[in-house]
Amino acid sequence: MKKLVRFGGSLVVVVLLLLATLRATGFEPRACPNVGESWTCQTPGLWLRGDPITTPVTDWSFTDAVPTIKVETQSPWLLPYSVAAWCATYNGSLYLTSYRGRRWTEDIISQPHVRLKIGDQLFEKDIVVVEDPAEKAAAIAAKARKYPTWKAPKVEAATVFRVVS
Repeated sequence: MKKLVRFGGSLVVVVLLLLATLRATGFEPRACPNVGESWTCQTPGLWLRGDPITTPVTDWSFTDAVPTIKVETQSPWLLPYSVAAWCATYNGSLYLTSYRGRRWTEDIISQPHVRLKIGDQLFEKDIVVVEDPAEKAAAIAAKARKYPTWKAPKVEAATVFRVVS
């Protein structure tokens, strides 16, 4: 019994040290080159690191020059979950699109507070699901213009998020 308790205690210590190391290093997600948001090739991460930006953002069009941003969500297991994602702007607002069933999409729907890493800047923001079909269509069209090789989904099939400034 003592060996089992000692082993269990050692395992807890190793897991805590691993989590502390990952927290310190960030363990950010990586997207495959030239693939963008293809989930088949993406390596998700945990915590995002960067320079915190606390000033409100009224125009996200600076992201038009950024091919990929990183999104950190809160998973049900109390650990962050981060992915690299494509984004687009429409009327100065920042939009992300995805499909239901992806882990990060479901995380945002259940907990809409996220961290966005754009370049070296880190933004803590809330995200809302866009319900208006016209706004969804406009956001999808903006993303299709930014990423010409992306196959835009039907408006009804896509989940579109807008970052609240």
